[in-house]
Amino acid sequence: MGKYQQDAKELLEYVGGKENIAAVSHCVTRMRFVLNDPAKADVAKIEGMKVAKGTFTQAGQFQVIIGNTVSDFYNDFIAVSGIEGVSKDAVKSAAKQNQNPLQRIMTALAEIFAPLIPAIITGGLILGFRNCIDSLYLFENGTKTLCDISQFWAGMDSFLWLIGEAVFHMLPVGICWSVTKKMGTT
Repeated sequence: MGKYQQDAKELLEYVGGKENIAAVSHCVTRMRFVLNDPAKADVAKIEGMKVAKGTFTQAGQFQVIIGNTVSDFYNDFIAVSGIEGVSKDAVKSAAKQNQNPLQRIMTALAEIFAPLIPAIITGGLILGFRNCIDSLYLFENGTKTLCDISQFWAGMDSFLWLIGEAVFHMLPVGICWSVTKKMGTT
């Protein structure tokens, strides 16, 4: 057993015992619990522990902030409790039992659109830059744009239009791909 054995026993007691834990995992700094009855967790006692730096509940998970030594604490907690640890994805799926219908809908939408955010941002930046070179009248006393005075930038403007618009024209395909991936199909 490690140096967190006593703290792990206390945390097990304060979260409501082994029977109240549906799943447990950890990330870089936090222990992540899915509790069968979140009301059984004694938040005041957990936050009073020397090893715990705070608690919060997010997306159906009760999380206890431990710090950088969470992996050592987690190993002692698993040994003391006799609970088999699971992956973060398994904890996320188990946490859905503690979410209300609106939270489940929002989680599903976030999981669908999050992979598309980089493409949307890139397309927006490209179109924004394009607007700067073809719509800002900065040259010849405010009568011409960069594209009006340079054939290179006029060609670049047309090329950037193609790339920028392609991102948004292909967005429905990206959404279908993301929904398909979320549903676990090919």
